[in-house]
Amino acid sequence: MTIKIRKEDALNYHSQGSPGKIEVIPTKPVSSQIDLALAYSPGVAEPCKEIAVDPEAIYKYTAKGNLVAVISNGTAVLGLGDIGPAASKPVMEGKGVLFKKFAGIDVFDLEINERDPKKLIQIIKSLEPTFGGINLEDIKAPECFEIEQTLKQEMNIPVMHDDQHGTAIISGAALMNALEIVGKNIGEIKLVVSGAGAAAISCLRFYISLGVNIQNVIVCDKDGVIRMDRPGLTDIHREFATTLDIHHIREALPNADVFLGLSAGNIITQQMILSMAPDPIVFALANPDPEISYDLAIATRKDLIMATGRSDHPNQVNNVLGFPYIFRGALDVRATVINEEMKLAVAHAIAKLAKDPVPEIVNKAYGDSNLAFGRFYLIPKPVDPRLITTIAPAVAKAAIASGVAKKLIPDWEAYELELQKRIGIDQRLMSIVIGRAKKDPKRVVFGEADNLKILKASQILRDEKIAIPILLGNRERILELIENNALDLKQVTIIDPVEETETVEKFAKILYKKRQRKGMTIFDAKRLVRERNYFGALMVETGSADAFISGLTRDYPKTILPSLHTIGVKPGVNRVAGMYIMNTPKGPYFLADATVNVNPTAEELCDIIGLTANAVKFFNIEPKIALLSYSNFGSAQGEIPAKMAKATALAQAKYPDIIIEGEMQANVALNQEIQREVYPFSKLAKKAVNTLIFPDLASSNIAYKLLAELGNAEAIGPILLGMNQPVHILQLGSSIREIVNMVAIAVVDAQSSEGAL
Repeated sequence: MTIKIRKEDALNYHSQGSPGKIEVIPTKPVSSQIDLALAYSPGVAEPCKEIAVDPEAIYKYTAKGNLVAVISNGTAVLGLGDIGPAASKPVMEGKGVLFKKFAGIDVFDLEINERDPKKLIQIIKSLEPTFGGINLEDIKAPECFEIEQTLKQEMNIPVMHDDQHGTAIISGAALMNALEIVGKNIGEIKLVVSGAGAAAISCLRFYISLGVNIQNVIVCDKDGVIRMDRPGLTDIHREFATTLDIHHIREALPNADVFLGLSAGNIITQQMILSMAPDPIVFALANPDPEISYDLAIATRKDLIMATGRSDHPNQVNNVLGFPYIFRGALDVRATVINEEMKLAVAHAIAKLAKDPVPEIVNKAYGDSNLAFGRFYLIPKPVDPRLITTIAPAVAKAAIASGVAKKLIPDWEAYELELQKRIGIDQRLMSIVIGRAKKDPKRVVFGEADNLKILKASQILRDEKIAIPILLGNRERILELIENNALDLKQVTIIDPVEETETVEKFAKILYKKRQRKGMTIFDAKRLVRERNYFGALMVETGSADAFISGLTRDYPKTILPSLHTIGVKPGVNRVAGMYIMNTPKGPYFLADATVNVNPTAEELCDIIGLTANAVKFFNIEPKIALLSYSNFGSAQGEIPAKMAKATALAQAKYPDIIIEGEMQANVALNQEIQREVYPFSKLAKKAVNTLIFPDLASSNIAYKLLAELGNAEAIGPILLGMNQPVHILQLGSSIREIVNMVAIAVVDAQSSEGAL
């Protein structure tokens, strides 16, 4: 779908509220006189003195190590051309936004009013003490080559002109994957290029480093084919000039395997495309209009693979796949340069990532549930959250291996978690759980295996060796979904209850024995065990599976009832409870009860606290619990404050080794400063809360959904607490990522002989 932008909307976007798109936010408190004294005079003198003694200390005491300058003189802005430095500022601010959003890198944009390349070099070079890296942007050719090359030689921080190398790296990854799909050798392909500016020249040089034979390259510009006998050639153009007797791009394209366009829109015709070799690869990257329109090219040849620079077509070559993560990796090892080894590592990392299963969050963002490696998916989408943990480590490792890193990374797993945290994907907790699950994968039976999300999750679980999936449901429907979506699940066990006559008889007897004094007849039992939620639960109860997952398409109460009837609760547990984990920028919070108990009594809340505390410990986290209401320690009267105060007293007596405090308002529970000032007796004044107990189902359910929607918190759950065997009920419509997380929890739960949750 094409995104249409109205002029008024764009202008309003940039002018509304605070003009522009970026601001500076302090990273330290500046709310008191002592804060100000530490931030500036006299306290600021101390880090100044440390840096004067040891210049490398600047990375410890200042933001330099996470600060990049986006620099332009406005001589080649997007498709706008030479509009000057002031007019380029909205673009440079936008680049800063992308650095921050995708890689957590802070940016100052600098628009410099200087066209002389030598003077511009001196200005930029003088900025080295301030910045950890330099991103050159929208500087016209050929000056950009001289500027970047000189700065790389004379500066000791990473410098990259993204217009050159970003497009080269991303399109290089796409080229490798496209050639793999059509089965062509990169060293033998004929490549025709339209355009001879900074991006085109850099792409050519990079493709040659990937293996393209320079003898098989023909380059054209607005004046035709660049030939050795053309007068006035620059040294750069002479590097790629041909001696062949051809003068126009229409003469160059016959039998070409690859066309790369970085020039102008609508200059390639259908006849030119038809003249290319079988399975032609067309990268028409001119913006906003490609050298040939996507629809026209695709209609011309069915064997064509095409990429553009546009987001409304498949295979968008977008520099945002590269530059944020390239600088992230370079900054994190304090690389002195961005070299060829680092760029090659990025291209190979991107190409490899495109072959992995696509996360559900990406499918949702593009309204496409069938994204998979192939002609229409050569490279990952820009919103793919795996990019930072794929590319930044590849850059860092290449920098270390090539000897340009001043800092080593001792623990790559810890580094990956740090990267996730930088952009708000704090998967530390789930990474630990998934790691534990992989050590001893268990058999997990899915009650809704005729759902594509379940099958895609099963593929990931199987490939990553997190669990051993068992698919429960209509065999023909499951096999049809596997076939239609090219999933590799044919070796996975599929069980269709309709086919399991003997097992149905066996399970019916077990269910009847459990429920015969609850009004169930043997005929009722035989009917019920054919239902997948009963059948799956009984598989776990009889040891045919280790955990049961269901609930993606049915209401929670209807899904949980069969497990309660068959598996039941743990000995000593009076009732089950539901808990959500909310992954927030401040770390994980545990919320209970958000799914099961509508209006628990104080005594029931005491039991829920015990179950929840045990679950928090399951994740290797010390529970620090607050019981919430609209009152602070009796400041208001009412049924809810009284109930929560009583539950607090009961729980503190029953679980004396656990930090439990209440009753209190939510903001007070989360704000230690308020507690230290107003309620210093609170046990949570010194120990930050991580577990919230709500007075009823309504408040808990509302709270976690508000956090998820407004607070950008990721919800993991609901996690069912107190069952005698690992059973977990998915939220209606859970994503593939959420399903995988839940299964990992179920596997670790099953690894304990007594059940951990």
